Amino acid sequence: MMDFIQNIWSAFVSLIKSFQVADALDVILVSFIIYKGIKLVRETRAEQLVKGLLILAGVWIVSFYLQLHMMIYILNTFLQFGVIALLILFQPEMRRVLEQIGRSKIGGKYLSIPLLGKEPEEIEKSERAAIRAVADACITLQKQKMGALVVFERKTKLGDIIDTGTVVNAEASVALIGNIFFNKAPLHDGAMVMRQGMVYAAGCILPLTRNDKISIDLGTRHRAALGMSENSDAVVVVVSEETGQISIAVNGVLTRDYTRDALIQRLEPLIIPQPSASEKRQSKIPSIRRKKKK
Repeated sequence: MMDFIQNIWSAFVSLIKSFQVADALDVILVSFIIYKGIKLVRETRAEQLVKGLLILAGVWIVSFYLQLHMMIYILNTFLQFGVIALLILFQPEMRRVLEQIGRSKIGGKYLSIPLLGKEPEEIEKSERAAIRAVADACITLQKQKMGALVVFERKTKLGDIIDTGTVVNAEASVALIGNIFFNKAPLHDGAMVMRQGMVYAAGCILPLTRNDKISIDLGTRHRAALGMSENSDAVVVVVSEETGQISIAVNGVLTRDYTRDALIQRLEPLIIPQPSASEKRQSKIPSIRRKKKK
């Protein structure tokens, strides 16, 4: 027993002595990937798939030790196509991960495609006006017990969603939004997509959420809003036709019961990019210099 403990201790000491900075970085990166993988599959349909794969791995180990040749042959044949099967089974989750990486600070700051047509200041002004127009329109629709579904596009482009509807590309106004969601209008059943402060498309079809744990009281509009927020970084505003309640869906989370002012306060920081601390400091430098010259 003592020899066994001594051998383990010697192996541990030799490992520590040979441990380098690259090894530490390797361990940290692998731990981070495992953590993100667990976080990704937790409380989703992928969790059940992972459990199924673990059971198959356990069956293979038992079959190997018991020398169940036919079972081993079947499992080996299945595992030969395991990578392709995993890509197919985990396609939604893998797509979500890649989109999250693309929306990260590195992807958003250094690899983003420059905006065409409008200057950033013009876009910010249009988006502020659009947010207020949507908020006012939501209050009007709320009073009239008419439903609405408004999608604010952010970094993830929604071209595939826009293709399911009708391109409008008009400035946002209470009258226009009200006409789109008027219950006799041909486009009122679908979603309206906002792009750079413009009403870009209407009558669009959104994917429904796959989360089976949400309240059964939520209708199709709310499920579509959650589905859209799960599949992209879009911000979705919903007006319930039954209750008139105004809700926002972001990153698969639905918050409800907004007033006009609360809706604006919530939407502005989500949709209008906030300057970083370094950008704020740089913007103050010219004004300080001007003061010194005076």
